Amino acid sequence: MALGIVAFAAALLISVCLHEAGHFITARHYGMKASRFFVGFGPTLWSRVRGETEYGVKLIPAGGFVKIEGMTPLEEIDPADEPRAFYNKSARARLVVMSAGSVVHFIIAIVMIYGVLLALGTPTDSQNKIGVTSCVSTSSACTGPGPAAAAGMRVGDRVVSFDGTPITTWKQFTQLVRDHGQGVATVVVDRDGRRVTLTPDLVQVLRDRTTGLAGNDPVGALGVRQGTDTKHYGPISAISSTGNFMWTGAKGMYETLTHRLSSLGDLFSNHRDANGFVSVVGAARIGGDVVAAPDTSWTDRIRGFLVLVAGINLAVGIFNLLPLLPLDGGHIAVLGFEQTRHGLRRLRGYRGPVKRVDFAKLLPATYATVFILLGFSLLVLSADIVNPIRLQ
Repeated sequence: MALGIVAFAAALLISVCLHEAGHFITARHYGMKASRFFVGFGPTLWSRVRGETEYGVKLIPAGGFVKIEGMTPLEEIDPADEPRAFYNKSARARLVVMSAGSVVHFIIAIVMIYGVLLALGTPTDSQNKIGVTSCVSTSSACTGPGPAAAAGMRVGDRVVSFDGTPITTWKQFTQLVRDHGQGVATVVVDRDGRRVTLTPDLVQVLRDRTTGLAGNDPVGALGVRQGTDTKHYGPISAISSTGNFMWTGAKGMYETLTHRLSSLGDLFSNHRDANGFVSVVGAARIGGDVVAAPDTSWTDRIRGFLVLVAGINLAVGIFNLLPLLPLDGGHIAVLGFEQTRHGLRRLRGYRGPVKRVDFAKLLPATYATVFILLGFSLLVLSADIVNPIRLQ
């Protein structure tokens, strides 16, 4: 688990640094002055000035930052840097620079998901593969091997036939088991390319004969669960599937921000929503669980880890675009307001310069947003420490 936590923390740090690199590169492209580019926060461990920019590493590896001169008109800068100040550049240039961080997160998510689909594929329910063999509960908690394990059935076996009936789907197989009832059955499995005939002694349990869920019908039970196969993708088919992942992730983020706020009351209860809010600490713990997941292959663990990192990047990219100062989305909203107001004034005959928004008037709202986000972050962080979401 520790390996997964460290790997997730490293992946997140790299993502944040790439986010800042997006701002830095686009700012330099449009002639803005970027005076500092640091990894981490707190006391400086190392720095070096190259050209007009100081690059360095700070003590606390909790992110990074880029200092672009003149991010707001409230900032005091050297008069010589006025022409290169952020606020003196075109609206298009400012929009690109402010959006670059989130765009980088989206690119990271897309590249990672596309790479996972091409290299590792995705797990899909198998139609005949045994995923787990287990005991079968007849009246109380069961112990020992179930009928399948006792007969020699193994995880990974593929069921070829049941009592002479060829198996085409898992639903058909489970229905045949239930209909068979108690007693010995003949099961042929494919094990590493060779056929093996097994004779498990099925037990009788009370379940719904059609669904296999809780019920009162006496049915047969074998003690197996459905396994998974891997669906592989080509360069073209992976494109649409990557798009589906991004769209699903975006919808999930929207639902979390709009429909799961009520779940905040369950953060410290046994009913905590596993798909709800999570802090960096909680996400790192989940990453550790994914890498340390028992009874899974390293392929599944790597795939799960990469998908998790991609999902976090997508979520961070979307969150950063929320129209709230001091987030990038807040600055974009201010820019949009400025340009919309200027356009309306031009329709009325105004031909002067764009009137800038007075950031001093926005400071109270900015401080309020920072206060709320900080309180919210501490709340979720506390929950992830005392009542973490666990995958195992």
